[in-house]
This record gives sequence, C-alpha cells and structure tokens, in this order.
Amino acid sequence: MRGALSALLGLERDIEVVAEVGRGDEVVDAARAALPDVALVDIEMPGIDGIQAAAELRTAVPTCRVIIVTTFGRPGYLKRAMQAGAAGFVVKDTPAAQLADAVRRVAQGLRVVDPALGRNRADAARIADENGWL
Repeated sequence: MRGALSALLGLERDIEVVAEVGRGDEVVDAARAALPDVALVDIEMPGIDGIQAAAELRTAVPTCRVIIVTTFGRPGYLKRAMQAGAAGFVVKDTPAAQLADAVRRVAQGLRVVDPALGRNRADAARIADENGWL
C-alpha cells in the first residue's frame, strides 16, 4: 500500500515524495532527515502505530503535519489521531485526486477529515467539531 500511495502522489506536479518507511518507529528519523511538510502514516504499523508516530513527530519535527491513512475509519481512532496532533484523517481507499487534495490542504495549514467515513460520518463530524477541526 505504501508504494502505491507513494507512486500516486509522485505523479502530482506539486507533490514530492521525499521518504518512505515501513515501520512506525522509523517515521521520526525519516522526517528529521527529509523535513517533509506533510507525513502520511498508517495506524497499523510495526514498531509503533501511526498515532504514536504522529505524537512523536509533533515534538521532534513540529513543522511536519501528519495525515493518518487507515482502513479503520472509526471515530475512536479519529479522536486519538487528533489528540496526537494529526492534521488529517483519511481512509486508504480515498481516490488519488482526493488524497492529493488532502495533502495540499494539510500543507496549507488546514485540517482534513475524510468524508468517506461511512455510517460513522455524523460521529466523525461531531468529534472533529468538538476538537476545533471544523
């Protein structure tokens, strides 16, 4: 999945993929080396999960904003991601154009919650609103 996301985003003229890692405990070191504007991390990663990686990135590389990419579009994960400092939360099957738009929006300082959270959309909107994301 990482390679596919990287390839899709790499096709965008205004987005440059500067690093890829397969483990959550490699995220901070890669971000320190590459200094990305935005990091996409999965919730399910070996080492540490993406939410913990987001929290560590917030401290280690405060200029890097994080988008959580997951198959788990549940409000509980969304709330934890926001508390960890993530700026976006999208599901893995988000269309490439929409994912690229999410990266652009987060890079501009905006927050993004994937509208494709299905039946949890109302809960996700409520959680996002309670945390100042909407």
